[in-house]
Amino acid sequence: MKEQGFKYEFDETDHLAKHMLLFEDDIPVATCRFFFSVERDCYVIGRIAVSKEFRGKQYGKKMLQGAEKTVSDLGGKRIELSAQCRVAEFYKKQGYMELNDIHMDEDCPHTWMRKEV
Repeated sequence: MKEQGFKYEFDETDHLAKHMLLFEDDIPVATCRFFFSVERDCYVIGRIAVSKEFRGKQYGKKMLQGAEKTVSDLGGKRIELSAQCRVAEFYKKQGYMELNDIHMDEDCPHTWMRKEV
């Protein structure tokens, strides 16, 4: 959050979401959250983040795969996420497709993406 200048650390969804942490040698190195969105009628994954010093180790991909598996285990069939446009290619490589819905979130361009699981 600090690295990218985002100001809202907690929101109204945090208490509803399931949060995941990935550890390396007892050090938390990556995180994400997911929740069922009634508004979007699917699960939404968000706030995927990897500590700067641990990037390049596929931890973002592992977090995403872990969240997808858990959503599937819960009976979820579709996942959406609001990706920063600068990293949309990462999600495309993981099987997500852009929904062509560019929007601003904290002055940063994002695009909604979807994947069937």
